[in-house]
Amino acid sequence: MKELSQEEWQSQLEKDDNAVILDVRTEEEVEDGYIPTAKNIDIYKGQEFVNEVEKLDKDKNYYIYCRSGKRSAQACTILDQMGFANTYNLEGGFMEWEGEKAED
Repeated sequence: MKELSQEEWQSQLEKDDNAVILDVRTEEEVEDGYIPTAKNIDIYKGQEFVNEVEKLDKDKNYYIYCRSGKRSAQACTILDQMGFANTYNLEGGFMEWEGEKAED
């Protein structure tokens, strides 16, 4: 896992053709907005989270965020332990995100 600042995360993501954005917040939090193209898998769902992550392509680069950066750091650690090579945690999380946002 690498901790990336908002700027590093955004600039690296723009250049990465192998990127997947993972939002590990709850559905309620996602309703308040999210980063476009993010896939939501709620880390609070425990085994269901692990089951969903197991379906993901381990060869991709995962840019992971939550509300403040703590749960996404946990998610990075879990993915790392499961054999994912490249996980990136967004420092400060969605609360400090100044990039593009989407809402349903």
